[in-house]
Amino acid sequence: MKHSQPAITSILFVCMGNICRSPAGENVMRKQLEDAGLAAVVSCDSAGTHGYHIGHAPDSRMIEAGRKRGLPMTGAARKVTRNDLDTFDLVLAMDDDNFEALIALSNEHNRHKVKRFVAYCVSRKDSEVPDPYHGEMRDFEHVLDLLEDGCAEIVREIQKSR
Repeated sequence: MKHSQPAITSILFVCMGNICRSPAGENVMRKQLEDAGLAAVVSCDSAGTHGYHIGHAPDSRMIEAGRKRGLPMTGAARKVTRNDLDTFDLVLAMDDDNFEALIALSNEHNRHKVKRFVAYCVSRKDSEVPDPYHGEMRDFEHVLDLLEDGCAEIVREIQKSR
């Protein structure tokens, strides 16, 4: 899937509270960038559309699921800002509600940067990255499966654009 946009040097992952999906996306992407030799040229971060968990580490269940895959699951929750939409080259919403919140926060100059993460998934065809917060461990594993799929495609696109 080809997405027309300028070279990506910074990526922001966004979910609701910034303790499950978006920090997982940030950590999956960071590992894949390191593995591809791109960590020095592409940065990533995560944020939430709500401020419920500001300063909190990722959810302990996501930390456990990530560590099983060799991911450190680091980070501290923060709320997305208007400035983030100007700063980051690619802003990835985990679901439709967060996509709409980001569109509402955006303006005519940065709206094109806001994308649905699942648009980058190749082998998995979910319509959203589901929120695992009220689920079981298999829900956290499913989120990581989606993130690994979509992040791999983003890395491929970055490699092609270099």
